[in-house]
Amino acid sequence: GKLFRWPDLQHPAELKPLCECQSFGVADGPTVCCNPYHFSRLCGPESPPPPYSRLSPNDEQKPLDLSDSTLSYTETEATNSPNVTPGDFSDASTSPDAVKRSHWCNVAYWEHRTRVGRLYTVYEQSVSIFYDLPQGNGFCLGQLNLENRSETVRRTRSKIGYGILLSKEPDGVWAYNRSEHPIFVNSPTLDIPNCRSLIVRKVMPGYSIKVFDYEKSCLLQHAAELDYADGPYDPNSVRISFAKGWGPCYSRQFITSCPCWLEILLSNSR
Repeated sequence: GKLFRWPDLQHPAELKPLCECQSFGVADGPTVCCNPYHFSRLCGPESPPPPYSRLSPNDEQKPLDLSDSTLSYTETEATNSPNVTPGDFSDASTSPDAVKRSHWCNVAYWEHRTRVGRLYTVYEQSVSIFYDLPQGNGFCLGQLNLENRSETVRRTRSKIGYGILLSKEPDGVWAYNRSEHPIFVNSPTLDIPNCRSLIVRKVMPGYSIKVFDYEKSCLLQHAAELDYADGPYDPNSVRISFAKGWGPCYSRQFITSCPCWLEILLSNSR
């Protein structure tokens, strides 16, 4: 990792294996993956311990619930946009296997205040959300057309590139920034309890962040029921903006002012 990607890397606990890697999570496997591009760096509260820590790397790395296939879900919901020609992509959502599984989230793509395309339903444990990803399967934002796009939106869409990898894991939902530009994230479990300031986290390229913590969410929902939170409150919604930030530290106060952003609507069941 230090040689090929991050010269400032100090400790193995700074890294998180990506769920795409087939060798990760295989107990007593014959091989151990050392591909630096099968790892990401942890962002924020999941920062590594000090250099003097003697924690075992095995204690720092979380087990993932891997399926036999990786990112096999294709661009199905993108084809449901009125401006996309049907038949361009295979529809995995109608396959027998997909019918048996329950979805764990829906993804909405927005440009400012306008939702573009239909909700994209996710059944697999992980999904790529991208503008242009060679041989990529997932939610292809580049296929969603909209008339009279502003130049600001066009420029921001061109920065999405490989986008993000969104994965459901035992402890929560993780987002890996695989693009060449930062993403900005907000969710109920990233906010500080009882804090009036919105917390928007900046995630640089190559970094991962836990965008939703299941255990913390249960506590927050209980607190919200007791305190009767002010205004609309969705305890299961994550918002991710591409390239442009919003909130108290930025000129854009609301995410609806961001050119290109996602709304991740998580199901109530884990």
